[in-house]
Amino acid sequence: MTKKRIVVWGTGVVGSMVIAEILDHPVFELVGVGVSREARAGQDVGTLLGLEPVGIATTTSVDDLIALRPDALVHYGPTAQRADENIRVMSAFLRAGIDVCSTAMTPWVWPQMKQNPAPWIDPITEACAAGGSSCFTTGIDPGFANDLFPLTLMGLCGRVDSVRASELLDYTDYEGDYEDEMGIGRPPSFTPLLEIPDLLVMAWGATVPMIAHAAGIELDDITTTWEKWVTPENRKTAKGVIPAGNVAAIRFTINGVYDGREVITLEHVNRIGLDAAPEWPAGSADDVYRVDISGSPSISQETAFRFTDGSGRSPAVAGCLATGLRALNAVPAVNDLPAGWVTALDLPLVPGVGTIR
Repeated sequence: MTKKRIVVWGTGVVGSMVIAEILDHPVFELVGVGVSREARAGQDVGTLLGLEPVGIATTTSVDDLIALRPDALVHYGPTAQRADENIRVMSAFLRAGIDVCSTAMTPWVWPQMKQNPAPWIDPITEACAAGGSSCFTTGIDPGFANDLFPLTLMGLCGRVDSVRASELLDYTDYEGDYEDEMGIGRPPSFTPLLEIPDLLVMAWGATVPMIAHAAGIELDDITTTWEKWVTPENRKTAKGVIPAGNVAAIRFTINGVYDGREVITLEHVNRIGLDAAPEWPAGSADDVYRVDISGSPSISQETAFRFTDGSGRSPAVAGCLATGLRALNAVPAVNDLPAGWVTALDLPLVPGVGTIR
């Protein structure tokens, strides 16, 4: 395969790890790196990431990166809380005829979801049409852990009575934002953003209507649940200490209701410490993504992400790398698809060309 020329946007946790993978990859060639902050611009990306210099300077200039004419922008920008900035960057590449694979706007995992506001959808639709380009958004959850995994297993069934996709993680070593979004570390009286049902469905629930669409049904409703567990003792985390009396675990579900019953469920159980909320679900191993199908036949599958290189990096970080690489590895397939929105239902099998070497 001819090498795919890649521009990466974002040098945070995910972007940094993916860049390191590209530098040693036989199928992808890094040609440019974009950053949002001026303080990180103008630096050799290798030096910035603690690697050997690679001769590519970071830049905030979208125009300069477009001028490189890459095969794709692989975009690891901020979450949908900064939708305007994500749309600005991605639509510019799309309008220039450059495909985009991203992890940033998780509601775009299923653009048809009615909770997606028109100002988030229309600019990308118009940019794809103008440039003859394609836009694919992935993630881990929402994303492949609760669309690709359950949908693949459902294809082994004659009847599915219910399907549940669960994230069961220990956040002790996780350094992402969970205080405001999930309320972990906050007093139980605090209302985090995701506890608001409409925001929870929009931010995390896109794969529920996607699975329904793939199965050929139309849901009657999408409902949510939210539970908190308060720690009786101080708990150490990578970000500090959660005092006794504050939330140290949360459990929520997003439920697709059909014919009066919950048939599609996304579940999160996120803990600080494996002993937190002991009565809530846990995997057979620590830090797993689980799919449970009740049907004919019934199926259970657990997936664990790990580093075995001796680096000591946590499973949560391994999951972040998998999230980023799903977007990168999808580039050849997205390049071959017609212009417009791309979802997991549009992609062929993405086997990871060049990964065995």
